[in-house]
Amino acid sequence: MGDRWRQGQTLTLDIDDLNSTGDGVGRWDGRVVFVADAVPGDRVISRLVRVKPTYAVGKLMSVETPSPERVRPACIVADKCGGCQCQMLSYAGQLAAKQQQVVDALARIGGLTISVDPILGADQPLHYRNKVTYPLRRSPEGIVQAGYYRKGSHKIVNLNQCPAQDKRLNPLLAQIKQDIQAQGWSIYNEQAHRGKLRHLGLRIGRRTGEILVTLVSTASALPNLAAQAQQWLEQFPAVVGVALNHNPDRTNAIFGPQTRCIAGAPYLEEEFAGLRFQIRPATFFQINTEQAEQLLQVVLKLLNLQGQERIVDVYCGIGTLTLPLAQQAQFCMGIEVQPDAIAQAQANAALNGIENVRFQAGRAKALLPDALSQADMLVIDPPRKGCSPEVLSAIARQPPPTLVYVSCNPATLARDLKQLCATAGYQLRRVQPVDLFPQTAHVECVALLEII
Repeated sequence: MGDRWRQGQTLTLDIDDLNSTGDGVGRWDGRVVFVADAVPGDRVISRLVRVKPTYAVGKLMSVETPSPERVRPACIVADKCGGCQCQMLSYAGQLAAKQQQVVDALARIGGLTISVDPILGADQPLHYRNKVTYPLRRSPEGIVQAGYYRKGSHKIVNLNQCPAQDKRLNPLLAQIKQDIQAQGWSIYNEQAHRGKLRHLGLRIGRRTGEILVTLVSTASALPNLAAQAQQWLEQFPAVVGVALNHNPDRTNAIFGPQTRCIAGAPYLEEEFAGLRFQIRPATFFQINTEQAEQLLQVVLKLLNLQGQERIVDVYCGIGTLTLPLAQQAQFCMGIEVQPDAIAQAQANAALNGIENVRFQAGRAKALLPDALSQADMLVIDPPRKGCSPEVLSAIARQPPPTLVYVSCNPATLARDLKQLCATAGYQLRRVQPVDLFPQTAHVECVALLEII
């Protein structure tokens, strides 16, 4: 058997699942093979390119029998671009795979047996992204390019439009590349750590149509940028502001700590859940406005607020969940480690005249003990890595009767739910997946925990 499990080996595989990164999952002789661009229901020929004792990574050589769920991608470079992983899978197939991803994670990682609610899909699985940030490069011919990286590389797939982003951003992408070319600004080379322009960021208010343009540069200034920024404002009436973000470091982080408004406004305004939000170039705001509203409705339904509740919202960002919750509760407190986000949350509260809310900047593990002593409900929405052990311990010491956990990573959700149930006395009542990221393998979940 060993001579048939080696790099370069070609296998015929039946694909029966997707993993958390969107690769097809096949099995051969009790071992797992991950194959990019394969979808559940495919029978494929795959060549093993990386082999471990219990699993391998295979390259798709051909699709022998296509799955009934295999479709023609909406994007002409979907086979090259790493921005979306699942365009060759029907949307119904994507939803089924994400539902299974959540079920599997809860069972395998959390040891939790619960009937997961059917995933809430998007009415608009294309043209939904309200924010894109494209790395910039020059082609060998010296032409400025912008686009997502090729799968597994830092080589750019040049784009003039993208079927995942809001259609209103497409004309700007093509024109701004030409203007950067005409200005002659140097483009950053990450290998040599030389050059200035690193990324082009575009952000749109889905409801307001307001657009922000952001250039990310190793330099704190670019020649003639003010005049060019003013030209963009005049050429594109929807553009309300142009900003320059300064990121001089040798890093994979897109944004540096300083953003300067060059022309127009330093933020766009967006309507979300009947409220008005100010969103800046580097602000975290869900990229799918409509599905984020659906997720909020799930949170509100699970909390079943009666108007007397005192809620703590951890990892609150700019108050996207905190402010709508405050409208239906007695009091809300938002906790967030980033002072800039807290300042924006406070501004958004004032903008909407919401006074029964307080925002505090600091680490959750330090602020939770005092906050939980006054709360009967807790909402947590951590980053992909989930909650730190210190945060989970702080919750276990003073567990509010009701906890809603919003997660963008089923694996860390399952890990954290297991610990909360074991140490804080919670019982897992509901898990509701929501698809905020169509055409990708990512899935959001809302979990309800209660102390009985």
